[in-house]
Formats: sequence, C-alpha cells, structure tokens
Amino acid sequence: MAAGWLLQHGGAAVQYRTVRELLQIDPLPAGWERLPYASPLGWTLLGMADGDGLWPGGVLTTPSHGQVEGIGTIPAYRRLLELGWGADAPPLVNTRRFLFRALAQDDDPTLLAELRPAGDDEELVVAGRLRLREAAAAALAHGGHAQDPRLRGAARRLIDRVHAFLRSPLAERPWVRRGNQHVLDAEAAPPSYDLLVMLAWMPQFRSEHREFMDRLFAWITQPWPRQMVVQEIGRHTLPQPQLVLGDPLSTRPELDADMPSALAWLETMARLGFLTKHEGWARLLDRALDDRSRKGVWTPPRSVVLPDTVPAWAWPTLPLTDPAPGRDPSLALSADVTFRLALIARLAGRAVLLLRAG
Repeated sequence: MAAGWLLQHGGAAVQYRTVRELLQIDPLPAGWERLPYASPLGWTLLGMADGDGLWPGGVLTTPSHGQVEGIGTIPAYRRLLELGWGADAPPLVNTRRFLFRALAQDDDPTLLAELRPAGDDEELVVAGRLRLREAAAAALAHGGHAQDPRLRGAARRLIDRVHAFLRSPLAERPWVRRGNQHVLDAEAAPPSYDLLVMLAWMPQFRSEHREFMDRLFAWITQPWPRQMVVQEIGRHTLPQPQLVLGDPLSTRPELDADMPSALAWLETMARLGFLTKHEGWARLLDRALDDRSRKGVWTPPRSVVLPDTVPAWAWPTLPLTDPAPGRDPSLALSADVTFRLALIARLAGRAVLLLRAG
C-alpha cells in the first residue's frame, strides 16, 4: 500500500493515522500529535455543536452524502474520533458525559431526541432507549473506554439479552406472519450493528465471552433472505434497520453500492477476528484491493456508487480527507479508501505485506 502517496495526498487525519496505525511509528515525530486538529472537517463539525456537547440534529441522524448539516451527536462524535481527535479533548468532554448518561438505565424520554415517540408511548420509549444505549456503548468503546466499569456493565447486560435469544428456539424461526408480511417476533433480540461496533473495540471483554462470540459469528454468517427488517414492538410494527439478520455483505454489487457501509463492516469484522474466518468477506476485501493501481492506490471503479445516506453506525468512517480547492474530489475518496483498505488488511493480519514506501 502506497504509504508515501497517502502522506502526500491524504488529509491531516489520514496522514496522522497512516503514521500511527499503518506504519506504527512510535514515538510519533515531533508535532504530529497535533496534526488531526488541522482537519477543516473536524472544526466544521465542532462548530455545529451546542455548548452542552450535543449536536442539534438529534442523536443518530445522518445527513445526505457530502453534507454535515443536521448531523446527530453520536455519529458526529465518532467521526471526530475517526479524524484522530482524542476522546479526552476538551471540546468532547461534555459529549462524553451525555454518552455515559445515555448508557445508564435512565428512561427519561427527553434523551431520545429524534427517537422520542409521539405521546411518549411507553413501549416505544423502551425500544428507543435500547437503541440509544447500544449506540452510546459503541461510541464510548470507540473512544477508548473499554475498561470503564460503567461500559463493561452495560455491555454485559446488552449481550446477555442477545445471548438469551441466540440460545433459544426462537432464533431458528424468529419470524411471525402478520397479514401479508413476515415480521420479527416481539421477543426476538438479534444483535445490532452498534453492538458489533462496541464489541469490536472491546477485545478483552470479547475474550471473556467466547461462547457468545461463537454464537454471534454463526448468526451473522447465516444466509437469511434479504428483506426489510420489521418487528412487532408492543402494539406497533416498525422498521428496525439497525438489526443484523445474517450476512449483510455477500456480493460485489453490495460492496460497490454502499462503499462506506461495506468498509465499515469489513473493518468491524476484522477487529472482531471474524474476517479471517469468513471466506466470502476475505474474498471481497481481495477484490477491493485488486482495484488498486500498480502503486497501491485505490481508484473508484465505475460500479462504485456513494449512496445518498449512510446509516449512523457506518457514517463516521468516510470521508476523512477534505477535498482541496480546485482538485478532483475523487482524489480525496481515493486517499480515504486506500487508507481504510490498508487498515482493514493490517487488522486482518496481512497489511505488512501490502505496505510500500512509494
């Protein structure tokens, strides 16, 4: 992978993370610890936050492609982490307080922001709080708080709920028929993407729950039919796009149709140790790597499309490079994806074979 090219053409965050995570230079060169804060995108995001560390877009809202206006607190916080900002940076302290409050067993409906149901319907408030709790846990784990007893306690409660479902007969047939459609049973508790992200950043916690991790791998690799995930929640039947039912990335067209989510999935699987155990995902990574030039630089094939919206769990990963004025914006995308592919490969134990200085 062209490390030198990344240092020349990548944004401040890509340069910093290339040196720290790909080349693994330790200690960092003098002054490099300040490099992430040179990202205009980071300061643009920070300028949108309120004084209490929250973003006015809500908690999980993501804007259209190429925009940051209207972003929610958790994806904004995680994008700043992806840009290389430290979780202890003073501007993020208030956000961290909110995340720990969201993590707790606090059923105050005002915390739900855009997830708050009309009339504070009790069943929907409980479901919204679970979704918020998992997203907050993912953000805190991403921010380096894996050993905090508050996060570990919440993580244990979250996986206990999913583990009970995966061990039950309901996991074999979680669908029920309602009218002319099949919906998830109200008692079904599949893992969410946020739960997977949380676990990806908690290696010691994973090692303490190996049986659960084995069942989780079996669940996310099974070939469930592709369909919109809808679930019964009390008296309601609602879409649940945050739930993972089987393998969401099994073909090249699925990778090309949503590159940010595909890369976020492959990175999460690599951090979990799942990528090397799954031939299909490893093959898709190889195909993406094949799109690199002779110098190791990824260039977007015609089949690659950036979707209008990206789910909150994956939104933080791209973009990291601010397009330079007057330059082809595809160059920034090339830098971001080149870096991300190198990172995934290294996490999968084979990036050392892909790094080159030129």
